[in-house]
Amino acid sequence: MSRLWQARFFTTVNHLRDLPRLDVPEIAFAGRSNAGKSTAINILCNQKNLAHASRTPGRTQHINFFSIGGAHVAQHRKDPVKEDEIEAFLVDLPGYGYAEVSGNAKLHWQKLLGDYLMTRQQLAGLVLLMDARRPFQPLDIQMLEWFAGAGKPIHCILTKSDKLNRNESSKALHQTKTTLKSYVDEKGQPFPFTTQLFSAPKRVGLEEATNWIQELTGLSRTDPASEENQPE
Repeated sequence: MSRLWQARFFTTVNHLRDLPRLDVPEIAFAGRSNAGKSTAINILCNQKNLAHASRTPGRTQHINFFSIGGAHVAQHRKDPVKEDEIEAFLVDLPGYGYAEVSGNAKLHWQKLLGDYLMTRQQLAGLVLLMDARRPFQPLDIQMLEWFAGAGKPIHCILTKSDKLNRNESSKALHQTKTTLKSYVDEKGQPFPFTTQLFSAPKRVGLEEATNWIQELTGLSRTDPASEENQPE
């Protein structure tokens, strides 16, 4: 069973001072507001409503934390999360790419997002979600190049791959890999960038994405919690 199925909502943060103080690895999810980020988080965690998609894309301006460990798998259970048993966090960042957000709110949002990504020591890596039909939009490239300076892994998930046929999917994946390989550091070494195809309806790419997250956070090296009396 995937350790991500243990995900539980932990807290919502609107200021850096409110970030969780637990020293556990975090994996952040970023992407355009229409890239299917919430859907991907939900299916990776095998839950329908863990991450909520706003009816108006671009309106969510907070950082949402989901804990792994310290609680039973089923989110509807009322048992509290044991903070001393939390092993990792999945972090849902505000979607970007919509102009409807007011100027002041957008500035606060961008500062919160930027400060978190560049200063959070516990951040182990970034999942960058892009529509497989339209990868590397200008804001995606900006996010990729900006976060590359942190020297941490980025895993590009090409969502909605079910909207493409086999040839189109292969081409999108090849082009993405080629683009990522073009990024090198000052020593000519490639950045730790990886990519994959993903489809929530077809359940394509779940295992690959799950393995990347669990390896980076160390969840794959820990014993899963007892599954006794837990739903399958």
